[in-house]
Amino acid sequence: MDIFLLLLGFGLILLGIVGAFLPVLPGPLTGWFGLLVLHLSPVIPMNWTFLGITLAVAILIWLLDYFIPAMGTKKFGGSKYGVYGTTIGLIIGLFVPIPLGILIGAFLGAFIGELIYDSKDINRAIKASFGSSIGLLASAVIKFFVAFIYCILFFMKIWEYKGVLF
Repeated sequence: MDIFLLLLGFGLILLGIVGAFLPVLPGPLTGWFGLLVLHLSPVIPMNWTFLGITLAVAILIWLLDYFIPAMGTKKFGGSKYGVYGTTIGLIIGLFVPIPLGILIGAFLGAFIGELIYDSKDINRAIKASFGSSIGLLASAVIKFFVAFIYCILFFMKIWEYKGVLF
């Protein structure tokens, strides 16, 4: 049973890292479930403080993930149309079968949204789209960093209890 929980937890940790780049998966939150599954093993004692702090961080990052691309759009002079376009572009970009579909989708979504708002100011639309892309990349970097830290914590726990686990 311990090995099964260990493998399941590791799978969730890996999904958390992948989820840092895919908006469909809440990266750090999925990684946190990997930590939780590891602590559900009878061999590793439940540490509520550790799990509570890591859960709070995962939820904070999950919430910020929805605001950072929009904040980037606003910071670079975008309107609410650009913010809505960014969100719609992110969703459409998920289904585009190219590696940068999400980034291109957010950029084009913000651009189209800004053109709907004011079709005469193309420079502002491009600037807001650039802000959207920077916000999306910043969000992905933050999520990856937290998911990677969760991966390190996962392996530290395994190393700490390696004598009992294996």
